[in-house]
Amino acid sequence: MKIKKSAQAGSLESCDVMVRIEPSQKERKIIIESDVIEQFEEQIQKVVESVLDKYDIDTILIKIQDKGALDFVITSRVETALKRSSKCIKETSYVK
Repeated sequence: MKIKKSAQAGSLESCDVMVRIEPSQKERKIIIESDVIEQFEEQIQKVVESVLDKYDIDTILIKIQDKGALDFVITSRVETALKRSSKCIKETSYVK
């Protein structure tokens, strides 16, 4: 998948996450802000990385503002932002 433009998904409501992505020419950079960063930073990082790996994305700037979202919420928000950015309309299954 190719990141064509900036995009976002989610909200700053409790139990949600705001995901903002931008194209990058150099690297994959993930910036995480969270109310529970000390407990869950590694898990949030793993979830985001797994979605980026699934779509074979190596160059991106992604900013995560977490308000206590569960893994499946983070996954769906990242996927939505990626689809908006790439103008991809193909549906994906969340069940493996």
